[in-house]
Amino acid sequence: MQRRAQIDESKPIWRTMAVFLIPLMLSNVLQSASGTFTSIYLGRMIGVGALAAASSIFPMLFFLISFFIGISSGSTVLIGQAFGANDRVRIERVAGTTLAIALGLGTVIGIIGYVADEPILRLIGTPSDIFTDAAAYARIIFVTMPITFVFLGYTTFIRGVGDSRTPFFVLIVTTGLGIAFTPLLILGKLGMAPLGVISAPIANISATALGLIALFVVLERRQDALALSKLVPYIRFNGTIALALLRIGLPTGIQFVMVSLSEIAVIAFVNRFGSQATAAYGAVNQVVSYVQFPAISIGIASSIFGAQSIGAQRFDRLRSIVRSGVVLNYVIGGALISSVYLFSWIILGAFMRDASTLSIAHSLLVITLWSYAIFGNNAVLSGVMRSSGTVLWPTLISVFSIWGVEVPIAYALSQHTTLGLRGIWIAYPIAFATGLIFQTTYYKLVWRKRDIHAIAV
Repeated sequence: MQRRAQIDESKPIWRTMAVFLIPLMLSNVLQSASGTFTSIYLGRMIGVGALAAASSIFPMLFFLISFFIGISSGSTVLIGQAFGANDRVRIERVAGTTLAIALGLGTVIGIIGYVADEPILRLIGTPSDIFTDAAAYARIIFVTMPITFVFLGYTTFIRGVGDSRTPFFVLIVTTGLGIAFTPLLILGKLGMAPLGVISAPIANISATALGLIALFVVLERRQDALALSKLVPYIRFNGTIALALLRIGLPTGIQFVMVSLSEIAVIAFVNRFGSQATAAYGAVNQVVSYVQFPAISIGIASSIFGAQSIGAQRFDRLRSIVRSGVVLNYVIGGALISSVYLFSWIILGAFMRDASTLSIAHSLLVITLWSYAIFGNNAVLSGVMRSSGTVLWPTLISVFSIWGVEVPIAYALSQHTTLGLRGIWIAYPIAFATGLIFQTTYYKLVWRKRDIHAIAV
């Protein structure tokens, strides 16, 4: 693998992490840019109803892919530790097993989602005026789930060996194609009749498939250790590796499932306030996704560098990785949050023209935006702990913050006080702060006193 990020003893850890973070954060920006432009195209070229339909799908989609996200995070830890130990065969075995799971799980979830999309949409109370469009949107996403899973899996374990540049360059291709295809399909400029709301998922999955092909070609041409031809002999279910992936990834997957279920609960609360509130929710989610990028990226980087250090038997680096990650989170995240506050009206105005919906979105954004710096601190602590295979307690803490704090408070404040819709968003900073208190306590009093070692597979 070319240009892999490894800890250079002659440089501060924060500097090495920052170099790795730049393409990683830009990759996350590109991934969200596709969703952002989709929201803009749907909201402005078709209408608020189309935007609301797409927004109502996101929690359900995230729920369906959550388990695989957890498995992917497990592969990152195992591959990072193997890379730190300079064990190429173990890297290939883990990557091959991850791809086998991606294909199988993507197919199963795609079938289930396609069959059960309408009952799920009814369950979460999707407004009747957007139900048909939401169902059509969902079906396209579900039937293409195997492609999505393979793409997610490949980019994840490439980052596990310290290569954040290759996924970034591939995402430039997929994002550019998706942004170009969507309006053309909406307008019927590609030899087809105008496709309406389903233009977006068709454009995005087409771009993802082309990007995946481009990734395979690039890795083959440079004879990379993770080239598809080198992994084909290992693309099979390996029980030992699968168990290790499950041990690390299952709690993480459960956490993501709990997060996605909470978002389904939240969208059900939001839907009670009508389609304007649903559209506002979608716009705020798009903006917040960008603010989350430094936090998520720094958490991923902390986990990868932690895993590499453990694989190399350099346990003394772990505290420095935590300190560097926390500082980077507040510096980068704080700067981004401040910028979004400053230009919030302009940013939200890109998604919609309706003044009433815009006002709702702005009030919600102001309430919750600042708390994503706290979210980032949580990501660093849990990321480093997960790099050692410690996943149960960080997961339980996160689940408690969501289901023991966020969801009940969101329900109580929105349904039983005069705060209404704003009560849902007030619950987010309360949950993040609660999670930080418990994660910090566990990290300092328990995890730092444990014996850390690499995971055998």
